[in-house]
Amino acid sequence: MPMVDLHLHLLPGVDDGCKTMDETIAMAKTLVSLGFGTVAPSPHNRPEYASREECLARLDEVRAALASSGIALALDVNAENFFLDETLLSALPTPESRRVGTAGKYLLVEAPYTSPLPQLTDVIFRMKLKGVTPLIAHPERCLEFEKKGRAAEVVQAGALLQLDIGALIGRYGKTAQKLGRQFLEQGLYAVAATDLHSPVGAEAWVSQSLEALGKLAGAKAASQLTEANPGRVLAGQPLA
Repeated sequence: MPMVDLHLHLLPGVDDGCKTMDETIAMAKTLVSLGFGTVAPSPHNRPEYASREECLARLDEVRAALASSGIALALDVNAENFFLDETLLSALPTPESRRVGTAGKYLLVEAPYTSPLPQLTDVIFRMKLKGVTPLIAHPERCLEFEKKGRAAEVVQAGALLQLDIGALIGRYGKTAQKLGRQFLEQGLYAVAATDLHSPVGAEAWVSQSLEALGKLAGAKAASQLTEANPGRVLAGQPLA
């Protein structure tokens, strides 16, 4: 079964990810070679980056470019939203909230890297009331999740956690590597993703990260994190 990536910056010229269509094509080729069949590019939903309309137009351009290049990689809508954005909750559940896939049952969100987020569980509760489940990007890289038991508390509150697989091989430092492996061992992750920003060196480090994931979690769990669960999130279905 092909893998599904719900967190990557594939669209060219919309944020801090790919800069050109050539980079986008190179990244797409790498993803296909590694076994990915579907991705939901997640441009940053911030004022300094491209608007929702621009990103949707660029998504269509990339679809056409992949088709003309014979690259078998399916694309879906998505965005990486910021937890501290004051408009985030008020935008739910309108299209402006830029949720995962057309089903729109999940929202990819990132916590700040170096600031505490004491209101986190309250925000999760308010999102759930609006019928949207937050998928929290790379918690192992965020200060809030260095607190003992915080990751488990967030999962208990109804959020899903997304592992940045590069953390497992130390790509983001020792603390992120330690937390990533710890959360993985505790079974707290629902989804694993690449958070790719560039095709440069991607084939090597993503391959190493996937190998580490398989060794640490086992083949069955790794498949659940990279294939079944992200596929269900994209389709707006509950996780098994």
